Amino acid sequence: MLKGKSVIITGSTSGIGAGLAAAFAAAGCNVMLNGFGDTQAIEKLRFSLENKYDIRVLYSPADMTRPDQITDMVKSAQELFGQVDILVNNAGIQYVAPIDEFPPEKWDAIIAINLSSAFHAIRAALPGMKKRKWGRVINIASAHGLVASPFKSAYVAAKHGIIGMTKTVALEVAEQGITCNAICPGYVKTPLVEGQIADQAKARNLTEEEVVKNVILAAQPTKQFVTVDQINALALFLAGDNGASVNGASLSIDGGWTAQ
Repeated sequence: MLKGKSVIITGSTSGIGAGLAAAFAAAGCNVMLNGFGDTQAIEKLRFSLENKYDIRVLYSPADMTRPDQITDMVKSAQELFGQVDILVNNAGIQYVAPIDEFPPEKWDAIIAINLSSAFHAIRAALPGMKKRKWGRVINIASAHGLVASPFKSAYVAAKHGIIGMTKTVALEVAEQGITCNAICPGYVKTPLVEGQIADQAKARNLTEEEVVKNVILAAQPTKQFVTVDQINALALFLAGDNGASVNGASLSIDGGWTAQ
């Protein structure tokens, strides 16, 4: 169903993004990776996906704070793949502090990477999708796109903004064979979160199990992490033909967090 399609996934050199890259590659899509990290590790990921699934996998080091680099990344994928069928806006960073202590440069960086980068990527990718009358835009938002938590003003603002932009884009392209949706995960056990668990355990004098249940997953009624595979499955559904009537949706995958 997706075999032969081409996808750009921002922030895909680790964590959720790397999982999405592997899932789309397994479905037969050509993949444009993007993100920072160790050069050798990124090349190993690119090479392994390309050879395992017999597809083309490219890598762009585009800085998600630089609109010109984002546009160039999309153009490069269009030229090298022939087209961009699916855009997954996943790149994101986090910083936690009370708003009156929040460094302005951290606010600017989070808004640029978590929100504005998606605008620039969508703006660059849509003309080709419109020309072919087919396309999928999938924005990785967050439970924090629907509800708030203290000390995360920039992240919450950016993720709320992503959901608003998702709805707007969906309405603009609804008659052109294109959909735009947002996936809103709760906590996912990525390497970044695993590091936070260990740090919280030391800081609070708790076991890691206690941190997971009573701190990290306090807001998720299931007390279970969302898995990368679960996010992958939802993204593949939205990208496929069976997801064609899902448009402008903000789909929670958070163990019941936002049902409270």
